[in-house]
Amino acid sequence: METTDILKKVRKIEIKSRGLSNQIFSGEYHSAFKGRGMAFSEVREYQYGDDIRNIDWNVTARFNHPYIKIFDEERELTVMLLVDVSGSNEYGTRKQLKEDLMTEISALIAFSAIHNNDKVGIIFFSDQIEKFIPPQKGLTHILRIIRELIDFKPKSQKTNIAEALRFLTNAMKKRCTAFMLSDFIDTDFENAMKIAGRKHDLVALQVYDQSEIKLPDAGLMQVYSKELGKSVWIDTSNKKLQDEFGRKSRARMASLESTFKKSGVDYTRIYTGQDYVKPLLSLFKSREARR
Repeated sequence: METTDILKKVRKIEIKSRGLSNQIFSGEYHSAFKGRGMAFSEVREYQYGDDIRNIDWNVTARFNHPYIKIFDEERELTVMLLVDVSGSNEYGTRKQLKEDLMTEISALIAFSAIHNNDKVGIIFFSDQIEKFIPPQKGLTHILRIIRELIDFKPKSQKTNIAEALRFLTNAMKKRCTAFMLSDFIDTDFENAMKIAGRKHDLVALQVYDQSEIKLPDAGLMQVYSKELGKSVWIDTSNKKLQDEFGRKSRARMASLESTFKKSGVDYTRIYTGQDYVKPLLSLFKSREARR
């Protein structure tokens, strides 16, 4: 893509994402994610009804009287975006590729984060860590991330979600809020997700195309898989094939949902061509309601 075209696309996404963030998302984002971490503020004498788990035993021993630690909300968060750039995301039948939808959602989250004075970083992954941009603040940094999202060329077409989660766990020493954007066409990442979910506030955003759930009746069709590296012919009008495809798709979705729940990870599904504001707001509100 030419530099001029990239800049135009960056500007277009910036205008849309900043507008949505300012009008809708910043407040919901703050309510859903702020205050999840607590920072030590001071100690004071114990009062009846205080949580005994907050007793400062060193100060208590020194003054021979119980004192407790007081905590304040951490005013800043570190937000990490984990974006799947494998070959399966160069796909979409609803006038939008999965990778384009991921770019818009990532930009919206990033602008909501900097609006609340948070740091934002990003990990591009396939079956390897393609690129890591450490978290920083500021508009210039966010625009760099958006440019990378638009024009990034991965070395590999395959996927390894567990590898991305292990990198997050090891690279980010302090607790952060991490959004993983992927179609999650992969296996054997539940253990890595549990570990990452215990250390960080991990949110899974599954991006998919409706044709991946229900096979469209389009007759004989040649399908190419970038991840498999080959083409196959299928008869999409075959009822048996449609039923089998639907059964496997539903089973995969159910398995993913089970993995997210077992891992204690919040998640939502967003398909190409959909208004992604509603499912994101619903996710944010459900988190706020549990606090």
